[in-house]
Amino acid sequence: MPWTRDEMAARAARELRDGYYVNLGIGIPTLVANHIPDGVQVTLQSENGMLGIGPFPYEDDVDADLVNAGKQTISELPHSSYFDSAASFAMIRGGHIDVAILGAMEVSEDGDIANWTVPGKMLKGIGGAMDLVAGVRRIIAVMDHCAKDGRPKFVPQCTLPLTGQNVVDMIITDRAVFARSAPEARFEIIELAPGETEAGVRASTSARIA
Repeated sequence: MPWTRDEMAARAARELRDGYYVNLGIGIPTLVANHIPDGVQVTLQSENGMLGIGPFPYEDDVDADLVNAGKQTISELPHSSYFDSAASFAMIRGGHIDVAILGAMEVSEDGDIANWTVPGKMLKGIGGAMDLVAGVRRIIAVMDHCAKDGRPKFVPQCTLPLTGQNVVDMIITDRAVFARSAPEARFEIIELAPGETEAGVRASTSARIA
């Protein structure tokens, strides 16, 4: 059985360590906030100007003025702080964020990531992904293993406009987890979703895997 979106987010949350400052991208990564392991204290940062994001609020706790970078309503914590975009991107560009967990439309075997636009489709805004992949210490991409038409999303080379080159350290899909030890190393399968086999994952992945 492939992992659900929540299970993928929970798997990504297991990569977080006590004391980390973490940025969560739009889509599946936003669910990570609900799966922080017990005993692990992390501070979630949003590039629209918030440090200390709580879990998604229940319907009766929603504050329409309190949103993340993806315009989803969120909750605040006793230690939450707010600031302008200049301060937010100074944190990102200055290397002060430990991990960014980002959605992706494609990731290449060389660690390139494409996640900001599909040519010909409406573009709502570039967002902060390019700054994140350039300034954050570790990048984790979370995405479905295959697109809706069945094509692999972990590919030899990205065909969509790039967000960054050779920046992804780990890939979590609904079928497996891939990681590499260094920018020049090849990705390896380090974990399989329940019911998946290494042979099956390799057959549905066009990228070269160690």
